[in-house]
Amino acid sequence: MADLLDRITIDPAVAGGRPCIRGMRIRVTDVLDLLAAGAAPDEVLRDYPYLEAADLHAVLKYAARRLNHPTIAA
Repeated sequence: MADLLDRITIDPAVAGGRPCIRGMRIRVTDVLDLLAAGAAPDEVLRDYPYLEAADLHAVLKYAARRLNHPTIAA
């Protein structure tokens, strides 16, 4: 699983330091927004030919890990 998350990079010089896929300027949130809007993974891969299926899996795993913490309601 660590190899999968290695696909997500954070570089202050790229996309303002937001998490991106393999150092490219496509942000994790860009892919999540596409998927949330109903785009099928195959459609995303067709529209962004430089992405790989493992990149989409990495985006979802990254998001799940970032959200896996307790939330305390005030």
